[in-house]
Amino acid sequence: MKKILVTGGCGFIGSNFIRHMLSHGKVEKIINLDLLTYAGNLENLADVEADPRYEFVRGDVCNFDLAAELMGRVDAAVNFAAESHVDRSIIDSSRFVRTNVAGVQTLLDAAREAGLERFVQISTDEVYGSLGPEGRFTERTPLAPNSPYSASKASADMLVRAYHHTHGLPAVITRCSNNYGPYQFPEKIVPLFITNLLADKPVPIYGDGANVRDWIFVGDHCCAIDAVLRDGRPGEIYNIGGGNERSNIEITRLLLAELGKDESMIEHIADRPGHDLRYAVDCSKIQSELGWRPAHGFTEGLRLTINWYRDNAHWWRRIKTGEYMKYYEQQYGKRRQ
Repeated sequence: MKKILVTGGCGFIGSNFIRHMLSHGKVEKIINLDLLTYAGNLENLADVEADPRYEFVRGDVCNFDLAAELMGRVDAAVNFAAESHVDRSIIDSSRFVRTNVAGVQTLLDAAREAGLERFVQISTDEVYGSLGPEGRFTERTPLAPNSPYSASKASADMLVRAYHHTHGLPAVITRCSNNYGPYQFPEKIVPLFITNLLADKPVPIYGDGANVRDWIFVGDHCCAIDAVLRDGRPGEIYNIGGGNERSNIEITRLLLAELGKDESMIEHIADRPGHDLRYAVDCSKIQSELGWRPAHGFTEGLRLTINWYRDNAHWWRRIKTGEYMKYYEQQYGKRRQ
């Protein structure tokens, strides 16, 4: 598959995936379809704009005519386009239903019409719900989403599964654990805390910070998606994780230590509604079938990430103004204890 449509390619994971595919010389053409909502940033791909293999199209995944026209020019599609922040879905879920459910349905119909060789849906481990202190999610774990965001992603996964079984669409689903790395919008915990600390501002942590996530460096996630795109079996689901379980308070203390700050910078705030306790994924399927394994340890990946935000302060300082700060105060200000 040499010609690929990437939807949501100006976001965090999508932009890293486009850069990965272009840098490894595996494609003749990548078309990036992105509406450039708040987390989509053309600057994320400024270094590849001049590459003749790369084309940017501003547009909506809910626009069937546009999606069908673009898919008629490629062999495969990888769908990153999504509203992705749990906190924002709690405030207003309507955008999540539109983009994450109706948008996926539109893309699936366009993929059917174009006769694509492969459609990869980028999902999340959050569709499985919450774990106790033991065990890991497998691809056979029943879906039990607990937030409007994860419910919208689970709905999309069901549509993808139905289009494969009903229409024979060669679709694959990936479900990944928490990503971190360069170009991540600073509303998620790692970039939010790094940029706050670099600016000598406190970091807001929900409750006691006991919630646990499995963390993966974004470059490792991109390698896994590449493997699924090439060799994943249609109709299958592949869990992707870094094997790095950390609680939020552990993450916070690691960042404080790396940036030379003490715990006086921690600001405990009231927990958010329905906050899942723990996520952890079993990645044995993608490892055994496709031979993928993460290349970065957590400490190494975290230091690479810190260095990127330190070296690219111009990028995040432009973002953390205006509407971003209004959202920040709305989300965290009222929860201060």
